[in-house]
Amino acid sequence: MRGISIEERAVALAQYIIDSKDTVRGAAKRFGVSKSTVHKDVSERLLHINYALAKEVRKILDENKAERHIRGGMATKMKYKNS
Repeated sequence: MRGISIEERAVALAQYIIDSKDTVRGAAKRFGVSKSTVHKDVSERLLHINYALAKEVRKILDENKAERHIRGGMATKMKYKNS
């Protein structure tokens, strides 16, 4: 992600999360930045850059947060199923 501004990165991350419905962790891996950077970009910086986009990505993040206990349970199930 070198060579682009922080604002451009924030918008790109938000578009990726909205389009793919991916998690913060998935977006961080895809863009080669930390989870903290992704979270700060889409939660704080994006509010000042593009408020409408920030609200849209917030819906996805809230949905992912509500579902994470299910994903964690499935991961544990697969872990012990394969043991």
